[in-house]
Formats: sequence, structure tokens, C-alpha cells
Amino acid sequence: MDETITGTKKVGIFKRLYNWVLSFADSPFGTPALFIFAMVESSFFPIPPDPLLVAMCLGAPARAIWFATVCTTGSVIGGALGYAIGFYFIDSIGMKIIELYGLSGKYDDIRVLYEEWNALIVLVAGLSPIPYKVFTIAAGAFKVNFFTFVIASIVGRGLRFYIEGFMIYHYGPPIRSFIDANITKLSWTFAFLLVAGFVAIKVFAG
Repeated sequence: MDETITGTKKVGIFKRLYNWVLSFADSPFGTPALFIFAMVESSFFPIPPDPLLVAMCLGAPARAIWFATVCTTGSVIGGALGYAIGFYFIDSIGMKIIELYGLSGKYDDIRVLYEEWNALIVLVAGLSPIPYKVFTIAAGAFKVNFFTFVIASIVGRGLRFYIEGFMIYHYGPPIRSFIDANITKLSWTFAFLLVAGFVAIKVFAG
């Protein structure tokens, strides 16, 4: 099949999934949907929960911090599921998911990152636009300490979702265009500052 046609179909499927996720923003099932989407995105689902989180926060700014809490909790639990997939099923389910995101060729590079930085990579992946699920699965496959993994997931995912929730809680609907235009840049900036801080600690500690 022509690669252009295949790519167009994938974009179409992605867009339909995206719109389906957003449709829950005005639904009475919005909060449980946010939890579920945040959970499955951390282990296999392609659509991040951020668009639904932002839409729900805009619909009820006073509950923005609560929505961020729901999103963080679901994501951390989903990350644990991804860890279990990597720990027990890396050669079957785990590698298929990694291949789906076109990162099977980077698997050894990810291994090196874990050997060097351990769960810090989980923290950075949780905060940045990197496909988080790939790193949760890899963490299980490479036997990263589970307790450390969970703490890193809480910090990384929490920072990402609480920043979004706090911005809407504090500034309201006018901040939406700024978030939409700059969320990737903001995520990478915070991730960079986080890594820089850990590197500085490592250097000065010895």
C-alpha cells in the first residue's frame, strides 16, 4: 500500500480518537473518563490526556486542581501497568507497543539511558512530550526499582498536569491559547531544568 495513503489513514484514525477523547469533556462521565484515559495512555493508548484535562479545567476552573489530581493518579497507575507489561511481557506485548511508536530501533539507547540515569528518565519522560508509555514499559523490562519508579512517575506526571491545571485555575479561559501553542515548549523547558538540577547535584556531590 502507498505510504502516503497509509500515513493519511493513520492521521485520520488519530484525529477520530482525539475527537472521541475530547467528547467526554461535556459528559457527566468526564472525570472517570479522564482517569481512564490518563491510565491507559501511560501503558498503550496513543492520545495523551492533556487535551481532555485542559477542556475540563476550562469548563470548571474552580475544579482544575482536582482534575489534575485525577489525571495524575490515573497516569501513575497506568505507568505501573506499563511497568508490569515490560517486566513480565516485554518479548510479546511490550515490544509490539514499542514498535507501534517507531522506537524499537532506540531500545538499546533507552537501556543505556536507564543504566546511566535510572528512574530520572521516567521523571523526564513523564514531564516531557516523549511517549511516556515506552519508558514505563522499558522501566519494567530493565528492572528499575519499582518504588523509585513510582516516585519518579508521581513527580513527573504531577508536575506536568498540575502546571496545566494551576495555569487555568489562576488565569482562566484566556490562558488556553497560550497552553495550546506552548505546551510542548513548556514541557521541554521544565524537563531540561529538572535534568540540569540533577546533573548539578551529581557534579557537586561528587
